Amino acid sequence: MKTKLKRWFIELSYNGAAFSGWQRQINAPSVQQTIEEAMSLVFQNRIELLGCGRTDTGVHAKSYFAHFDTEDSIEPNALVFKLNSILKNDIGISRICPVSDTLHARFDANSRTYKYFVLFDKNPFELQYSHYIYGAKPDVELMNQAAEFLLGERDFSCFEKIGSDNSTSICNITHAKWEKTESGIVFEISANRFLRNMVRAIVGTLLDVGLKSTTIEDFKNILKNKDRSQAGASAPAKGLFLWHITYPNIKSYE
Repeated sequence: MKTKLKRWFIELSYNGAAFSGWQRQINAPSVQQTIEEAMSLVFQNRIELLGCGRTDTGVHAKSYFAHFDTEDSIEPNALVFKLNSILKNDIGISRICPVSDTLHARFDANSRTYKYFVLFDKNPFELQYSHYIYGAKPDVELMNQAAEFLLGERDFSCFEKIGSDNSTSICNITHAKWEKTESGIVFEISANRFLRNMVRAIVGTLLDVGLKSTTIEDFKNILKNKDRSQAGASAPAKGLFLWHITYPNIKSYE
């Protein structure tokens, strides 16, 4: 049954190992294309998703949001079941809910949180989702001292992928902290927005601080000079998860 055009939010999670990121690519598999094809099969017409942002090749998402518009009537639980029946096990649909026609998955997010996992013990069940470091262990206290200088609103072009086409490099980071885990450490960072490759560049540079190849004073100068070449190498994609996103009037599971 057709009704007037209505907007829906879809929440999902994915293992990014087999994908070239969220965004549709010409010659590489993407999460967006995979879900759009499944949805178009169910609806029997083309469905276009607009995601909350890009993720790099190999990056995972515990919680990712996108929106789509359709005239078709939807029973959300039935659609979730159908999509999960079609999709392979590296993508899972959590929920689909109606939203205001003006709510935008990318531009209306209040905050985004990423987590980056570092593994010290060679655990075969965690290696796929962590950056494995053997030998010297980074100093967590030093890394957290450096991470405090990330807080607040500033230009983060020093951690932005060279050649990015963002209109601004200003972000407001509200939380950035390392915590010890049973098998390693995890970095959690929250902001209103992130630049392309930003979290992995921050993690790589903080690990340099923790391993004492970069001083805290060096870290402060990297932020001040806004030069990507002065920052550390980007940490591997497989340890990074988009963890949580908040929206106005969208109830969180957490």
